[in-house]
Amino acid sequence: MQGLILFAHGARDARWAQPFEQVAARVRALQPGLAVSLAYLEFLEPDLDAAGQALVQAGCSEIAVLPLFLGAGGHVRKDLPERLARLGQAYPAVQWTLRPAAGESARLVEALAQLAVEPAAPNDQNDQNDQNDQNDQNDQNDEERA
Repeated sequence: MQGLILFAHGARDARWAQPFEQVAARVRALQPGLAVSLAYLEFLEPDLDAAGQALVQAGCSEIAVLPLFLGAGGHVRKDLPERLARLGQAYPAVQWTLRPAAGESARLVEALAQLAVEPAAPNDQNDQNDQNDQNDQNDQNDEERA
């Protein structure tokens, strides 16, 4: 059985994960036989170890990890391979594969470029206003803690 871990950074605000959950749901719809799990570097659950363990327990013998990062910085080049190596040691019968960061895909670059040049749809503006309101609230919370 094959598995896929969609690995993202994570954030304190759980709503941040909604687009990643949508990606996971879409992958499941496209490949119903593929076991798909989200995993996060920090703040959100599950982390990579827990997601990997769950897929192994579900019977996966081949697990790919797709970093949902636009660039391959320190987390993708250093932290993620180290964590994946630990999973490989814990589950040596499983074939673990680290895929390139999503942002290195020419298709994603093209999609972002197309998005950048097209006019914003009305609901995109509402989404941006909601995000700005949340950012303002987070800034206020940070100031109160300081």
